[in-house]
Amino acid sequence: MKRLFRETLFVRWWALRNVFLLHFVKPSIVELSDERCEVVIPLNWRTRRRDIHAMYLGVLVMGADVAGGLIAFNLITRSKRAVSFLFKDVKGEFFKRAEDDVHFVCEEGSAIRDLVGRAMATGERQEATVRVTATVPTKLGSDPVAKFELTLSVKRL
Repeated sequence: MKRLFRETLFVRWWALRNVFLLHFVKPSIVELSDERCEVVIPLNWRTRRRDIHAMYLGVLVMGADVAGGLIAFNLITRSKRAVSFLFKDVKGEFFKRAEDDVHFVCEEGSAIRDLVGRAMATGERQEATVRVTATVPTKLGSDPVAKFELTLSVKRL
């Protein structure tokens, strides 16, 4: 599996300065475009519950946050405009235990681009739901272990 070295390094550097816990779990970026983002968080001593040998709930939510937020972060950074964004809420459904490295995929690029565009055009806070699917390809193929819906809130400053 190819990982995007420069993008991974940037996310880890940013996390080291801003969200140390995210840096601690060592996410890797597999794909990042205007339409799709795929992030992998390894299952290891940092991310695994020892009693059930599966990934912590909090780590799963961090992975969803990164996969959903990176598309918005890149769009906003390239626009060179002062825009604030955050996730207002999160809903998660958990189907199976994550017993190996977890891949978080967000394919909401067009919806995020529209959201950022509306926020820049109106100057008002805009919100949209961003969906992220978590899978464990080595054990379960494309069957999801969890699905997340995060409300992304964007406002031009």
